[in-house]
Amino acid sequence: MFTDRHEAGKKLAEKLVQYQGTDAVVFALPRGGVVVGYDVAKALALPLDSIAVRKIGHPLTPEYAIGVVDEHGATIFNEAEKRAANPEWLAKEIEAQKNEAQRRSATYRGTRPLYAIAGKTAIIVDDGIATGLTMRLAVRAMKQRSAGKIVVAVPLAPPESLQALKNEGADEIVVLESPRDFLGAIGLHYVEFYQVEDDEVIKLLQSA
Repeated sequence: MFTDRHEAGKKLAEKLVQYQGTDAVVFALPRGGVVVGYDVAKALALPLDSIAVRKIGHPLTPEYAIGVVDEHGATIFNEAEKRAANPEWLAKEIEAQKNEAQRRSATYRGTRPLYAIAGKTAIIVDDGIATGLTMRLAVRAMKQRSAGKIVVAVPLAPPESLQALKNEGADEIVVLESPRDFLGAIGLHYVEFYQVEDDEVIKLLQSA
């Protein structure tokens, strides 16, 4: 159990101290992951960027991800859930979430260029992993950008999600807590888990 995202970020940085002052770049998943990533980047004296991946929620239970899409339209799905979904609804939802990923990327980055990550270490940070689909797509994106090493760093993740990340191409996975009795929602493992808004994400990225 973590007090809040800032505490989680500071604790995560302690496990990543070997990357302090190196050529690594911290990539945080908006929105909550940026809060955690800010404290990681600050403690390790590393640059901070965001990587926009959007969840495609189940039509009856939106918090449950049946798939994910990034700003370029790349997707990963729970194939059983995809087959069960209405194709017309799914196509519209993919497009809507891709557009939102593009909006977030443009809004959060502003005029700052993408960090060149080819041959360098990409440390991908979020406030936790549930299904693992979002982080898998982020890992895939870093592979496509020719990152030299991909490190996934999260405060918590269920054990069953870790192998899928390794299969996707993560070279190292740093997890503070991997509870077998995962409560099903990341927020339930935090004392304080408020809704992070765009303004806070922009402020943290700019100040980093």
